Amino acid sequence: MKDRPRELNETKLAGLIDMESEFKGDLTFKGSFRIEGTFKGTITSDSLLVIGERGKVEADVKVGQLVINGEIRGTLQASERIEVHDKGRVFGTLLAPTLVVEEGAYLEATCQTKGGPRPSAPAAGEES
Repeated sequence: MKDRPRELNETKLAGLIDMESEFKGDLTFKGSFRIEGTFKGTITSDSLLVIGERGKVEADVKVGQLVINGEIRGTLQASERIEVHDKGRVFGTLLAPTLVVEEGAYLEATCQTKGGPRPSAPAAGEES
């Protein structure tokens, strides 16, 4: 089996907030977590968070990876990447080193990709 480090593994779920479920509060988890219901509060993890097509989230989010297929509002931070798929709707602020937005996605957001250090000054020997 080939190594696919960039492929997000959504099959191994640590937890799920299913359709017709509502949760308010602070959520922390290890492993992947999927939200298909309604969530309000804060979400913190180093792992993968998936917002399903029926998911409605209003939260401050700090995770490793975030995949959005539903609706999310808030400040969203990912240490690795954020993916907004074609049915995703985002309202707020996105901060991640890598941001992927599919055609058809809806963004009403401020986005900042914080990657590795980028040269802001001319390299040695170059003149500006």
